[in-house]
Amino acid sequence: MDVLEQVKETIERYDLVIPGELLILGVSGGPDSLCMLHVFRRLAPDYDLRLHVGHLDHGIRGQEAEEDAAFVQRLCQEWGVPCTVQREDVPALAQERGIALEEAARQARYRFLGELARSLGARAVAVAHNADDQVETVLMHFLRGAGLAGLRGMSPVAWMDELRVGEEQPRLGRIRLLRPLLEVPREAIEAYCREQGLEPRFDRSNLDTTYFRNRLRHELIPYLESYNPNIREVVRRMAQVLAGDYELLRQLLAETWPQVVRREDEEAIVFDLEALRALPVGLQRSVLREAVHRLRFSLRNINWVHIEDALQVLRKGKVGSQATLPQGLMLTLGYREAVLASEGYQPPLGDERPRIQEPLPLEVPGETILPGGAWLVVTQILEREALCKGWEQNTDPYRAYLDADRVGRELYLRPRTEGDWFVPLGLERRKKLSDFMINAKIPRQERSQVPLLLSDGKIAWVVGWRVDARYAVSPGTKRVLVVQFKRKEGKR
Repeated sequence: MDVLEQVKETIERYDLVIPGELLILGVSGGPDSLCMLHVFRRLAPDYDLRLHVGHLDHGIRGQEAEEDAAFVQRLCQEWGVPCTVQREDVPALAQERGIALEEAARQARYRFLGELARSLGARAVAVAHNADDQVETVLMHFLRGAGLAGLRGMSPVAWMDELRVGEEQPRLGRIRLLRPLLEVPREAIEAYCREQGLEPRFDRSNLDTTYFRNRLRHELIPYLESYNPNIREVVRRMAQVLAGDYELLRQLLAETWPQVVRREDEEAIVFDLEALRALPVGLQRSVLREAVHRLRFSLRNINWVHIEDALQVLRKGKVGSQATLPQGLMLTLGYREAVLASEGYQPPLGDERPRIQEPLPLEVPGETILPGGAWLVVTQILEREALCKGWEQNTDPYRAYLDADRVGRELYLRPRTEGDWFVPLGLERRKKLSDFMINAKIPRQERSQVPLLLSDGKIAWVVGWRVDARYAVSPGTKRVLVVQFKRKEGKR
């Protein structure tokens, strides 16, 4: 294989580089990254590229790692390429975060390259993953139980802000991550180094089969080749096909998301339960995975069992049913909504419905502003004959018609208290307010904030839901108290 021509073809096919830009190259000193650096030095004039090398000493291999760093610095000086070297204590990072050494090294490496690019004003970082790395990555994800996102492998071009590099680390911004050698086999890279007289560094840790990836490389893949000598090409083709399928699913997810999500912030995502249940199961999985990733950005892998448990609750659960998801997230079913949030989450006091937390006297007749300023209560007393035609078919849940002489003018609002009861219109017998709210399917988290209109200590109206029969307009009513809750202008 002509490595230079293959890299040029990859650059052209995927529009990897922008002429005139500064490109950060992640160079370890091994054959892959050394080949990439050499190739880009040859191609830089064609694309008017400026190059800058970044090298990270992971603090794992002691003297050998220091020699690698010195090698890269010396080579960059000879070739006239600016170089930045940094050291990170990756073993300490792995212990601190409770993650594998390989994962800690990956996080440290990408964080270093992203920060270097941002500090220099570069918008692209190139790393030297090759075609064999792609095979190993796909098999590794397969053995760990990944879905399409994992089985598609790595992309020739991606975004660094989509990487997951640790809970405390800010996102790396819209910096492109390039993999120009992704379609070049390792064997061709090593041949290129020999042909060009390059003498890469040798990393002894690549022989250590206690690392999962090394076991795949030295044990599993050679074994699979005994079944199919072309297994590497088969896996690469499969990854390309699944990458296309994944993009299609992501497009469908983007179209579906606003149809099933009612509210979203950094603490919670609230789904329309009926709309979510109506989706095909594959799309339900994608929606749940996307929601978990949005709330737990640093989380890299979501266990299959977690998503399937959530699907079972979503399909068959009743009000109050919950499913546990990673990193303290909980999916909780309401009457009409499903909420994904941390366990114990309490939704903030919003203004989509009138709410009350403390007793509040009403001006009768007159206007009273509810705390928060989003809602206004307007009261007026009218002769029955002055009511508009068709008032009996009132469809506004926040307007009530009451017998003015029965209800009086000493009215106030308050939230519910223990032991509250009233006589719901149409039922004509007393009922515990708590039982009414459950039967009316008022969401649990809202029940304590539903305004109650009281007259002489008795509930005259459960605002938004039901008038008390004792204060309702009757054939003998002469004067009518009209109470209406209105959103204030500009508060919608």
